Amino acid sequence: MALAGELIEKFIEYLKEKGKSNSTLIAYKKDIEQVLEFLAAKGITASEAVTTEDLRAFLQYVQVDKGFNLKTVSRKINSIRTFFKYLREQGIITTDKDPSLRLTHPKIEAHLPRTLNKIEYRALRDASRVDVRLYTMVELLLQTGLRIGELQRLSTEDIRVTPLGHRYLHIQTFGSHAMRNVPLNETAYQSIQDYLRMRPTTAVGVKSIFITKSGNAIPIRNMRSAIKRAFSRAGIKNATVNDIRNTFIAHHLANGVNVLTVAKIVGHKRISTTEKYLDVVKATEEAKDSLKEL
Repeated sequence: MALAGELIEKFIEYLKEKGKSNSTLIAYKKDIEQVLEFLAAKGITASEAVTTEDLRAFLQYVQVDKGFNLKTVSRKINSIRTFFKYLREQGIITTDKDPSLRLTHPKIEAHLPRTLNKIEYRALRDASRVDVRLYTMVELLLQTGLRIGELQRLSTEDIRVTPLGHRYLHIQTFGSHAMRNVPLNETAYQSIQDYLRMRPTTAVGVKSIFITKSGNAIPIRNMRSAIKRAFSRAGIKNATVNDIRNTFIAHHLANGVNVLTVAKIVGHKRISTTEKYLDVVKATEEAKDSLKEL
């Protein structure tokens, strides 16, 4: 079958049906467009004509000629495999003709997750006070460990209370992330209430907590940009939105919260994902001990 733009659009629709996030859709589309453009330049325009060597040549091209790092190359491999899996499911190719199955991920040196120290997250809070919506977003991320996509999808109906009066956020199932309930402490709850009292009127049918001036749900890219600017104002370098989530995890492990409990709160499927943050806690403690010896 011809590797054309129409096939890409059908592939993206397939991913939407799987519940993939908008950021994932954008990344996958860009990756596959890049692959097909590379193949077309080699005169390969039919799916059944693609070989593993063709795909390896593409990966070498993006790494050596384009200068992409190994993490990005690994993501592109995931995109390629998902695309060819789609072709198999549609009966366009057979398993024995799938060239992506023989691709291997590059070995990436493991790094400890980046976390914010006390000075940094306090500075981030202060830098966020310029806007009540931004401050609430940052406070919720710090106090709950939510993913940025989960924060963006929160609705007023997700703020719930148990019969005993314990507040929590109900995180809806989305894509591969299962439903879960996240405790909502007093600081986070009051932050939400302060924002809700001051925010604009919502547009018809909009239940999102975080909205734009026009009353519609704020796009996730706007959230990222606002927090990125807050990092800059706070003088925090080499930090991302996800590092706030990392900070929540490491902070609670350092304060003795059970690994299983933390994993459940943040929605980790594998306990090993949470356990790697113990290395962050250990490294921090060792740094403190070293400092004491000076």
